[in-house]
Amino acid sequence: MKRSRILAAAVAASTLVALAGCSSSGSSDGKTIKVAYQDFGSDLMSVFMNKAKKGFEAANPGEKVTLVPIKAAENDYYTKLSLMNRSAATAPDVLYEDTFLIRSDAQAGYLEPLDSYVAKWGDWSQFYDNAKDAGKGDDGKIYGVSMGTDTRGLWYNKDIFAKAGLPTDWKPTSWTEVLDAAKTIKAKVPGVTPINIFSGKAGGEASSMQGFEMLLYGASENGLYDASSSKWITGSKAFTDSLDVLKDVYQGGLGPSQEVTSDTNYQNIVTSQLLPQGKLAINLDGSWVSNTWQKGGATPWPEWNTVMGTAPMPTQTGDKPGSISMSGGWTLSMGSKSKAKDEAFKFISYALNKENSLDFAIQLSQIPVRKDVAADPSYAKANPTSEFFSSLVAVTKFRPATPDYSKISNGIQVAMESVMTGQQSPAEAAKAYDDTVVGIVGKDKTSSE
Repeated sequence: MKRSRILAAAVAASTLVALAGCSSSGSSDGKTIKVAYQDFGSDLMSVFMNKAKKGFEAANPGEKVTLVPIKAAENDYYTKLSLMNRSAATAPDVLYEDTFLIRSDAQAGYLEPLDSYVAKWGDWSQFYDNAKDAGKGDDGKIYGVSMGTDTRGLWYNKDIFAKAGLPTDWKPTSWTEVLDAAKTIKAKVPGVTPINIFSGKAGGEASSMQGFEMLLYGASENGLYDASSSKWITGSKAFTDSLDVLKDVYQGGLGPSQEVTSDTNYQNIVTSQLLPQGKLAINLDGSWVSNTWQKGGATPWPEWNTVMGTAPMPTQTGDKPGSISMSGGWTLSMGSKSKAKDEAFKFISYALNKENSLDFAIQLSQIPVRKDVAADPSYAKANPTSEFFSSLVAVTKFRPATPDYSKISNGIQVAMESVMTGQQSPAEAAKAYDDTVVGIVGKDKTSSE
């Protein structure tokens, strides 16, 4: 155990040194800023950032932007960004920040409040109130400007459905109907993975949010957290029921192989290989998935819109509102250790002006967070799934915005993995999760459902 801790510390230290090397052109001159972002393996995010860099530098002679792309899976990106933020030598001036980490990273002192900047920014009035709230810390201050949001639903291959004798205008009304479709595909279309519900540690936050929470919030109004009492929910039947679905999928031979689900590139394998190759029938996933298949994406697939269908994810038994979605999103935030804070916000406001935000929403299949972008006719015309995924905002839910969430999310992933691999029954995994939650937040901050 001691040896593993020493090894982990050594790896973390070597990673930090490597990151320091790749981002050493810091902001000590007050005119050069570092912008760190996740490179998804697609050219689209890099194209957006490079366009913002070029436009910003042209509009601000003498000011420079150094881009720091971090090519990593989601959880690895969070880890590397955290390592960068620990040292003034490596901390970025501007960082691409997942909204669920805003509160914990603000609490850790990594992020700079932006209230004095947005108060003077004319465009701030164009942002929806919930988009503004997404960038708030526990102290009510703004720590990030939203770039876009998202929703989640079912993607399905209409060609595979036709082969299985299933309707190509599929609209399931319960979990049972979703699983029945997957079982039919298993029986009638050999060689195809019937369904993917992201699950386990390798999937990271995708497992928690795209996978588990899309089930849980379709079975329970409060889901993980009772906001009215500020308590985490334990002893939840809906939690166990959600794990039961994962047992059916993964122990029933309906989901991807363990080789896929244990790979840190799990998400990319699904979107860049299994779906475009016609090897996966149903995928519970996000509104942004099609940007992988667009021209300039990681895996261009011109036929995707004729092959792939979309459907809302139903609630457990079809109870109101009938379907469920989860929403998140990303922000541009300012690093607290920046020595060029004015320039950093100047870049944020330029990158997220109307023109660039419209480009971001179109190219990366995002749901706009600016009113003027949402109203622009070119947005609706750009992607044939925009209207469908935007409609899910009416039934969407959000993750608990507390500093504890990232630890709770890890507990969810552990519970999922123990069920999908058969190490624990759903009831046993749910009990272990409850114990984990109590250990994280304390018994007084939990409530039995």
